[in-house]
Amino acid sequence: MTALAARIPWLFGGDADLGGSTKTIVPGGNYVKIGEGKNLRFGIREHGMGAIGNGMLYHGGVRPFVATFFVFSDYMRPPVRLAALNKMPAIFVWTHDSVGLGEDGPTHQPVEHLMALRAMVNLCVFRPCDANETAAGWRYALAKTHGPTALVLSRQDLPVVTQPGAPGAERGGYVLADGSDAIILATGSEVWVAMAARDELARAGVSARVVSMPCWELFAAQPQSYRDSVLPPAQHRRVSVEAGVTFGWRELIGDRGVAIGIDRYGASAPGEVVLEKLGITPAAVVEAVQRTAQS
Repeated sequence: MTALAARIPWLFGGDADLGGSTKTIVPGGNYVKIGEGKNLRFGIREHGMGAIGNGMLYHGGVRPFVATFFVFSDYMRPPVRLAALNKMPAIFVWTHDSVGLGEDGPTHQPVEHLMALRAMVNLCVFRPCDANETAAGWRYALAKTHGPTALVLSRQDLPVVTQPGAPGAERGGYVLADGSDAIILATGSEVWVAMAARDELARAGVSARVVSMPCWELFAAQPQSYRDSVLPPAQHRRVSVEAGVTFGWRELIGDRGVAIGIDRYGASAPGEVVLEKLGITPAAVVEAVQRTAQS
């Protein structure tokens, strides 16, 4: 964001009193006062923040972004839906995107939100797996002129598992690491889990392909030939892993695939403990891949 703000003077936005946590304060941009500055304090009013962002787009002259925790996207549904309905290029930055946020517990841990927002017409939900995919998401959002983009980001630190520029991310889904025996699909903070499972499977003589799927909507818009090259129709051994509800994954993994997710509300504990207790681990992915050999 610092690099973008230096090159795009009309990039402008703020947060619902959570900038220190969402990391969406433009350094050196100062807060708005008498018409100057790049950061805006919306206060704890997510619905109003979304509406104000839409209003700035209608007015023109700035490219606004708004930010808060992902679970609070519930409070913003009307302005998000209006941006989608009117094909406005709003940018919604939602962080703390899973039970991995930890101790705040189930009230703050989103589980159904990814699928609920993927169901919204015209909204592109971009959930990057590392810094490179995050940059790709920002590039996509800023280049888009019709329809809003949601950048759904983790709280926890994530290893960089992609190449610089994250080639393929702009198509919504791509082969991150190839393999011939099975396919592991993952998004966001679970991509490294898939990669770790792939390494463990390799030691057991199983060659697994890892597909990073940061944006379902972009992937669905690709030609059938490209989608088939990423997810060969003949390969039925498929496992998905995402720290949210498994609803919807059947479309990509088929009836014979295994979906690893969280079909319950979360728990209050350190993020890594919650993820382990709820089964978002490399070991769980390995077990699921091995199970697909029996289907």
